[in-house]
Formats: sequence, C-alpha cells, structure tokens
Amino acid sequence: MLLMKRILFASSVLNLTELAALRPDLGKLKKILYFHENQLVYPVKKCQERDFQYGYNQILSCLVADVVVFNSFFNMESFLTSIGKFMKLIPDHRPKDLESIIRPKCQVIYFPIRFPDVSRFMPEHKAAHLQKMLSRRGHVGAAPPAALPPQQQQGRSEHTLGAVESEAAPRHAAREHLGSSPMQASCLKTCSASDNSSSHHGDSKQNPCAILSGVGDPQRPLHIVWPHRWEHDKDPESFFKVLMHLKDLGLDFHVSVLGETFTDVPDIFSESREALGSSVLHWGYLPSRDDYFHVLCTADVVISTAKHEFFGVAMLEAVYCGCYPLCPKDLVYPEIFPAEYLYSTPEQLSKRLQNFCKRPDIIRKHLYKGEVTPFSWASLHGKFRSLLTAEPREDL
Repeated sequence: MLLMKRILFASSVLNLTELAALRPDLGKLKKILYFHENQLVYPVKKCQERDFQYGYNQILSCLVADVVVFNSFFNMESFLTSIGKFMKLIPDHRPKDLESIIRPKCQVIYFPIRFPDVSRFMPEHKAAHLQKMLSRRGHVGAAPPAALPPQQQQGRSEHTLGAVESEAAPRHAAREHLGSSPMQASCLKTCSASDNSSSHHGDSKQNPCAILSGVGDPQRPLHIVWPHRWEHDKDPESFFKVLMHLKDLGLDFHVSVLGETFTDVPDIFSESREALGSSVLHWGYLPSRDDYFHVLCTADVVISTAKHEFFGVAMLEAVYCGCYPLCPKDLVYPEIFPAEYLYSTPEQLSKRLQNFCKRPDIIRKHLYKGEVTPFSWASLHGKFRSLLTAEPREDL
C-alpha cells in the first residue's frame, strides 16, 4: 500500500473496504487497486477448498476503489466475467449487475519488469539475440504487442521445428570467455549452491561448471529450464512426465529446475530429482540474482506448464536471456507470446522437445519473434506516473 499526495495505491490482497471503513480519512483519497492475480479463477485441487471470502473481498474492494488496474487483459476479463457465477455461491440477497458497475473503472497496465544487464553472461551463440535486445532500448516507448484484448491478437498457426530450421545463423560478436569474465565467479557460486543442495543424490549428478564451460559447443545437449514456484498450480507433474518420456526415448538433455519452495512441496519434485539423475544441472532456488540470470542465459528452452498465470515474469525474464519459450495456449500466454511458442496439449509439448533434443544446434540459431521491451519499467513508467497523478478534490 502506498500513500502519497492524495493517492491510495493498494494491492488486491488488501481488503480495501475494511480499510476505508476503519480510516474514513483514507476513504476520501483517490483509491487505486492493482490486481497481480484474482481469486475468482484460482485453481484449487477440490471445489470445496475454495475460500469464498478472498474472492468476495476482492469484489467489494473493486466497488470501493476509484480505479481498478490489472496486470493483463486475461486477468481483467477472467475476473469480471466470473463475478456473476461467483456471487451465485451466496444463498440469498445476491447483489446484481456488479460486473457492469466495476468494469468502467478497470484498465490494464502490464507489470513493469526491470531487465538487468546480462551481457556478461551471454554465450556466443546468443550474441545476435543480445544485439536485438540492446537495439530496441531506443524504442522503449513502443506500445506492447498485446495492448489489445487476446481475441484481437494475430492468429498464426503453430510452427514445427521446420520453421526454426529456416532461421539464418545469427551474426557473431566478440565472446566473453568463461575463464576471463564475471561468468567464472558466478559459475563457481552456482555450482557450490547446487552441489550443497543436492549432495545426498550421490555421484549421478554432473558438475554444472564442467558442462557450462562447454556452452559454446553447438552439439551439446539441449538445456531446459523450468523457473517457477514449486506448487500444484504450476503443474510440475505434467512437466516431469514430459521429461521422463524424453528419457524413455533415449534423448539427451539437461534440465535446471529453479524457483522457490514453500511449506508443502509436491512429492513429484523429490521423485523426479532421483529419476532424472545426471540430466540435472541445477535444482532449487538460487538466492543470487546473478546466478539466476546466468542459468537463464546458458539455457536454451524455458517451459511453463502452469494452470494459473496472470502475467509470468519468469518466462519473460528467460526470453530476455535468449531462451525459446514453450507455453500453454491458455491463460495469459496468448496475450504475450506469438502463436509459434504456444502448445495445446502435453503431447504437443513433448513432440516439440523431442525435435529440439535431436537438433539443439538449430534451436540455438532462433531469434525470438515477439517483444519483451514493452513490458519493461522503462516502457511503462510513464503510465504508472500518470496513474499516480492525483486529481484535485475539493472535499480534502
């Protein structure tokens, strides 16, 4: 919550209705409610587990707010169109027309990401990608490609590996060698953290530094990264099922499973760590931001199997670092990523990865066809500045 110059800026997790009632002086301010996620469509394991009060509080907060801002069109539309169904859970005295009351207050401003300078971590084959990212810093005022609702987005069909094979080889720039750059220190820290976190798995684990030192080898195994929270709504079961199928087919790959863990970690993680054995490069949360971006820069493909996503910072950070994204053709992803990077079923995801494992050198020549700069703080700070400009109030 931010109180500044007659503005009350609050996250949607705050019960704004209660705050305004307890502090009438704050209720007079221009009240802005920002939705990172909404509780009306959060996937629960069992329907009876849904906590009605969280969603109800968000609806009431929207009624009290002067402006309601969402971090994506998917977030906004999924919330607004679910209000009617959600309110039917009330046995009687159901308020009507809430969507029509709230909708005029709503707008979308994407979450602003601060993309760091990762040039010191970039391997040679990503030089063209890096050049593309840097060249667009001069056009940060451009509108996001997904500034229209999802139904107005381009409708390109999914491409197969053949579309990637048609890509020309990237131009090469001077390479920062592992042994003479800041990457060396980062690698040492990453290896130490990785070894300490999984030493109980025995000798099957490979040394990440030894593998990353050969990052310039175009025929080295495909490096897959999964940088998400270790919780059920990110559907780790589907992800690991696909990886185990790749192993059953005898395909070679490396995997880095990053992201934070909380109290209840799904059993699939410990089971899969053991089963994946020497395919694992990194396992678990990397507290160092440099180590995290170093892994993203050395990875080839970033995957989401999420059942719940309203924006997806981790996916955009990985794409910024030169990873090829593979995301569900659902949730917020069609709003942000071109159709080429979307899959409809786990079988489609598996097929794409099979092709990539067979020819990792080809996927490393690919240049991302979407945009990430419009989701940066540099592009969006003007919109937030305008949002946080207070309108004169005579009653204050």
